[in-house]
Amino acid sequence: ESILSQIRSFEYSQKNAVLVPVAALGVGGMLLYWLRSGRKIKTIDMGDGWWGSGERFLKGKEDPSIRPFKIETSDKEIEDLHQRLDRFRFTPHVEGAAFHYGFNSSYLQKVVAYWRNQFDWRKQVEVLNKYPHFHTTIEGIDIHFIHVKPSYVPHGQAVQPLLMVHGWPGSFYEFYKIIPLLTEPAKHGLNEGDVVFEVICPSIPGYGFSEAPHQKEFDSIATARIFHKLMNRLGFKKYYLQGGDWGSRITTNMAQMLPQSVKGLHLNLVFIAKQSLGRLICTMLGAYVPWLVGFSREDARRFYPFMQKNVYDVLRESGYLHIQATKPDTAGCGLNDSPVGLAAYILEKFSTWTDKSFLHKDDGGLESKYSLDELLTNVMIYWVTSSIVSSMRYYKENFAKDPDLSVHNRVGVYVPTGIAAFPQEIVHVPRVWAKDVYKNIVTYSYMPRGGHFAAFEEPKLLAQDIMQFVQKVEQL
Repeated sequence: ESILSQIRSFEYSQKNAVLVPVAALGVGGMLLYWLRSGRKIKTIDMGDGWWGSGERFLKGKEDPSIRPFKIETSDKEIEDLHQRLDRFRFTPHVEGAAFHYGFNSSYLQKVVAYWRNQFDWRKQVEVLNKYPHFHTTIEGIDIHFIHVKPSYVPHGQAVQPLLMVHGWPGSFYEFYKIIPLLTEPAKHGLNEGDVVFEVICPSIPGYGFSEAPHQKEFDSIATARIFHKLMNRLGFKKYYLQGGDWGSRITTNMAQMLPQSVKGLHLNLVFIAKQSLGRLICTMLGAYVPWLVGFSREDARRFYPFMQKNVYDVLRESGYLHIQATKPDTAGCGLNDSPVGLAAYILEKFSTWTDKSFLHKDDGGLESKYSLDELLTNVMIYWVTSSIVSSMRYYKENFAKDPDLSVHNRVGVYVPTGIAAFPQEIVHVPRVWAKDVYKNIVTYSYMPRGGHFAAFEEPKLLAQDIMQFVQKVEQL
């Protein structure tokens, strides 16, 4: 009996020796699966919305049609503009001020004279209409977009849908120079693998030819949902996204909302506002031993001296933001009534956001990067649509809910991500910090030149980076 008991005990221990590890492995596997599944399914709730005037239509009643749209002008519109320009009240600038006080009023006289006597709005309307424009009604408001398809697709090349989203004070027109590079790359010497795009550029609601929301609380989440609905309405189940400025936040929200629909996300600006003791220590150590905190030499060059580049420069350039995030309608009244005031307000951003050193130039360096026709066309999009106030409200709607634009950073972005870091961008975000939110960075490029308005200023550089990113994603 003693021998039998030992045999049974041995058999039992042998079973335990096998079952316990198997059970542990099973439980561990289930736990790992649960953790991974939890990570994958953590998304921003898509929700729903209504931004039209008055009560919401009954469900299913919204017109889903896509309607061709054409930008038009009239003698009356142009005459009204000219009369207002003729009444421009000039304020002498402080001698030697350059752009340190804002838009230099002497140079503004030159811009206004060109606008009044040489700028041809009818001709620019023809330029704007060279791409197909459309309207469609989503959540009670008319959404404007352009949709450009490649005229020729070589055999074997896959056409990738790409949604590109602008910011403030830009517009869909920012993308006019990059669109041909993306839709016909071979014609422009861009043979980056077998990648060609059809490009969709919507106007953010309240900007340009997209109707302004009639209800409060229209933020980037609402915009992301509307743009997903737009792409779905156009028949795209999966697509690429690209954005800078507000476009960066909107497309990031789109990737956080419906990651299964986003093949890849490309950004030329990253919003990372996380503050912590660890981040403070990294900032301090990075100035002396950048490699210790994951900074490259280029990160250190762009990031330091810290106070100058991340505090003083940002404070100097963000006064507009505080106004627009609190009481946009007050300042907006003046801008909506005065074309000269509107031009000064908008074009000053195209100066210092393109290159910080332009602050020291009497002409703000504007014509070294853009033509006056290009700059004034963007201003005219705001002027003829009376959209400056509604575009400014977008700051209030977003900042009121999320003062440091970081609440959505708690939801990671797991879709393949490409980041183009331009050296003259308002702030630089090192890759090691970007990874806090963007968990799957496929490409991170230190661009050799350029600033905030990348597609408008350096279309070829941006196009090359987008194409290289998409080529990598397609090979994954």
